[in-house]
Amino acid sequence: MLFIIGVVLGCLLVHFFYRGLTNPLAHIPGPPSSRWTSVVFSYYCVRGEVAQYVHGLHRKYGPVVRVTPTEVDICDTSAVKQIHKTGSAFLKSQWYVDLTPRERQSTFSTVDPKFHAAHRRLLSSPISDSALMTQFEPLIRARVSQAIDGLDRDMAATGAGDVYKWMLFMATDIIGEMSFGESFRMLDSGQKSQYSNDLERIALTGIIRTTFPTMFKLAATLPLPYFRETVKAVNRLESYAVASIGRYYGMLKQNPKDPKPTLFTKLYDAGENGLSETEIIAEARTFIVAGSDTTAVTLTYLIHAVCQNPQIRDTLVAEVAQLPADFTDRDLRGLSYLNRVILESLRLYSAVPSALRRAVPAGGAHLAGYSFPAGVTVGTQSYSLHRDEKIFLDAERFEPDRWVSPTQVMKDASLPFGGGSRVCLGIHLARIELRLATAMFFRRFPQARVSSRYGMSEADMVMETFFLMAPKGHRCLIEGRDMQHKVQF
Repeated sequence: MLFIIGVVLGCLLVHFFYRGLTNPLAHIPGPPSSRWTSVVFSYYCVRGEVAQYVHGLHRKYGPVVRVTPTEVDICDTSAVKQIHKTGSAFLKSQWYVDLTPRERQSTFSTVDPKFHAAHRRLLSSPISDSALMTQFEPLIRARVSQAIDGLDRDMAATGAGDVYKWMLFMATDIIGEMSFGESFRMLDSGQKSQYSNDLERIALTGIIRTTFPTMFKLAATLPLPYFRETVKAVNRLESYAVASIGRYYGMLKQNPKDPKPTLFTKLYDAGENGLSETEIIAEARTFIVAGSDTTAVTLTYLIHAVCQNPQIRDTLVAEVAQLPADFTDRDLRGLSYLNRVILESLRLYSAVPSALRRAVPAGGAHLAGYSFPAGVTVGTQSYSLHRDEKIFLDAERFEPDRWVSPTQVMKDASLPFGGGSRVCLGIHLARIELRLATAMFFRRFPQARVSSRYGMSEADMVMETFFLMAPKGHRCLIEGRDMQHKVQF
């Protein structure tokens, strides 16, 4: 028995050294360990520090760095354009296959360009800028106002309000109502819904699935409590989605001429121009994940950054104070300082700062001065692109005025919503929410400042990055409720 174990271990050791010695990425700069193993990279993935770790490697090794034996990260604008351009042969990598079971693939997760093109064609119109402004702006505005009211009540009651909590409730209720036709009512209750809690569990499971795919498949077959609870969460999500879609479909059949609009209203019973119930559920779930934490996180860091700098805050307050009481998103599009604040927040606090992974196509590729064989994963992470000192002077500083006259290379390096044909479908919704929430917040709280109550500190705001980013303390307390300067909207 010991002999057999020894032989197995010996074979594994030989395979380990052979893979390292023959690694086709051996010529790529990077830490020595990454030539042989992905253990170090995986360690930072599960700690939520992967974006910072990879950025540190770029600072040490340059714009092209090997992060695992089979993956490279590239911080080079010409390579980014080549990888993410429309019609690119660089398809989404195995990481996305590991993230989502095939039967639940969506426009976001699919690696099949035909599936993606077909679904994107159907989904892009309902969530286009014009459709959002004509059909959904009143809903968005109402939910944003409700979130600001919730913050106001908390400040009055406790002296500080949790921006992260209320922005999360706002964004989740908005995308839930736009997807399922009914809100999760988190703004009403002031608490997370079961659906939101279940999504968080699934997201955490996704990190395990993608970081340790083989181990996950083996562990999932065992009767472990964590996986039993995950299965229950998946079943609850499925049941809620089926019931919500069923209720909306029933309402649609009763009132087909004037239904309450959702992002999927025109896709029911539309044959080749529609989606099945299973496909609608998969896409709706993706919209909710992509449209809740993402916007909430960027808004949280935007408010935190502005409140830390009285000069920036006062300039922004002065601009939004000039708006009419019945302002709309169209009015906000013309506010230059507001939009520079949002651009700078998306640069430093993109909700997806870690790598967008793509597979090198057949025949290999030449990127940023290096040759890569087919099948290798190349990643481009916005965290590093947005902090490239050659492009953004004093890159770690929050400076909205850097966007007064942005250079072309600044625009090329900006990747908060991805790029090319795989750019985020919700980009227009996110921008509307960012504009409305920022304007309403600083009209209501012109003296807002970061609170130190209840132990709130900068440690709470350290970025925790898995695929999406969030403040490590999962809160951001703000105070400064001033009734004398309260602006109604």
